[in-house]
Amino acid sequence: MDKKRKLRSSEWFGGNDKMGFVHRSWLRNQGYPDDYFEGKPVIGICNTWSELTPCNGHLRDFAEVVKRGILEAGGFPLEFPVMSLGETIMKPTTMLFRNLASMDTEESIRANPLDGIVLLTGCDKTTPSTIMGACSVDLPTIVVPGGPMLTGRFRGEKIGSGSMNWMIKERQEIGGYSAEDIKEAEVCVARSIGHCNTMGTASTMATMCEALGLTLPGFSSIPAVDSRKKLFAQLSGRRIVEMVKEDLKLSKILTRKAFENSIVTNAAVGGSTNLIIHLTAIAGRIGVKLNLEDFDIVGSKVPLLVNLKPSGKYLMEDFFYAGGLPVVMKELKPLLHDETITVNGKKITDNYESEVCYDRDVIAALEHPFQEKAGIAVLKGNLCENGAVIKPSAATPKLMKHRGEAVVFESMEDYHERIDDPNLEIDENSVIVLKGVGPKGYPGMPEVGNVDLPKKLLAKGITDIIRISDGRMSGTAAGTVILHVSPESTVGGTLAFVKNGDMIELNVEKRSLHLDVELEELIKRKKEWVAPEPLAKRGYVKMYIDHVEQADKGADLDFLVGGSGSKVERDLH
Repeated sequence: MDKKRKLRSSEWFGGNDKMGFVHRSWLRNQGYPDDYFEGKPVIGICNTWSELTPCNGHLRDFAEVVKRGILEAGGFPLEFPVMSLGETIMKPTTMLFRNLASMDTEESIRANPLDGIVLLTGCDKTTPSTIMGACSVDLPTIVVPGGPMLTGRFRGEKIGSGSMNWMIKERQEIGGYSAEDIKEAEVCVARSIGHCNTMGTASTMATMCEALGLTLPGFSSIPAVDSRKKLFAQLSGRRIVEMVKEDLKLSKILTRKAFENSIVTNAAVGGSTNLIIHLTAIAGRIGVKLNLEDFDIVGSKVPLLVNLKPSGKYLMEDFFYAGGLPVVMKELKPLLHDETITVNGKKITDNYESEVCYDRDVIAALEHPFQEKAGIAVLKGNLCENGAVIKPSAATPKLMKHRGEAVVFESMEDYHERIDDPNLEIDENSVIVLKGVGPKGYPGMPEVGNVDLPKKLLAKGITDIIRISDGRMSGTAAGTVILHVSPESTVGGTLAFVKNGDMIELNVEKRSLHLDVELEELIKRKKEWVAPEPLAKRGYVKMYIDHVEQADKGADLDFLVGGSGSKVERDLH
């Protein structure tokens, strides 16, 4: 460390005046000795542990392992909690609170005597929210991902946590599952600590972190219960102390080229469409310009190299045993920007030179991919003027070019009330249109885009039809689902004016989504349209509705975009 550069924490602990006394004295009740306040880098361990976030239930133990590494490297570890976001527990959706959790993270970091940060993450939004908050302060930061569960096993079948959710209705209606069957399956599907074991949003976010350069290489794929997870956590604790000495801040790692590397990697692993929302918001916080179109330009032609649910058949445990993300990164070397640096100080491609693949049925070679051009496609047209997205690797090929009649649901309540009505006019050629589930409309943009099909279609053996909404889809789900329609229906996007029977044309190859209604008719419908009343009149939710940006911009709050740095001008006395 440059001896001329003072530690940020010295502004709290370095003085011999009244304020130095105040800042040190109350911490003394924890028994810290003098040398802890005399030039040791203070490392904040930002912990998203919560008993209400089951995917992160083991992070309390991980924090102690990280502390070991920090102490070994000569640092002073201080753990602090931030708002946690339990994807399977919170209503109406964790996405409503992602930005709030980022605010908690940002202000907790800035207000305290911290020189470097370790982010303990796991469940979907706990990763982007904490990274967003950390970016707005821009201190040396390293991510410790909590890791996926072990493979679920139920009556001889491998099942994925998350992906099993979307099969429940079909198993009940077609497979004859009883209530007791469901109870047994729900235990078998989540049989260890960790987050979802598919390439869902949680695994996608961990992969994103490693591809961005925010984790030690090889960390993201390791299952939560594997002892190597704790080994890497301890090494991360050591490394963050060195990062402080090197002044290796987030802004030095998170360059435009690092974001492009992450987009390429997401396409290769068949990652979640939720990456778009979160990566765009992270880029906005660190000051990197990232447009919706970039995800198509950079990633859409990247081949699928990983055979994991929901795009394939295997699960994260299989992925790790096959060699994990390091093998994928080695295969992707010709497509990556090799000059981007990572938290270990090395160029990203230098971290993945000697990896070996142990199962080519799980991880393909670049020359022999599972699917060509598997990255997320960005659609444009009069139905989505600012864009919409689809995940080709999880879609039905024959539906990628389609024309069908709209079956419209004005809200989730409308959908639940009518979807299984025997008299509902819907068939395999129909296009389900779901309104009112965007950032402002729901509010919070929930993962409802992949709505279940009606019982009468399932009974005919139909498992996929086109579904369109301004909402999101779980990364664990599959189907020909068009998401993130922008502008959303609640603010008067064209989606709001779709009526039953309207013809909709999808052409993914041409990146087109078109509502076949004359312009004069659309203008008439717009004049007759009445905007829905906001669903909140006070508190955080009202603030969210008033300030959330549209999906194509990352759904951050407009006043949070950018950063305020780490400097705090005033003291408490």
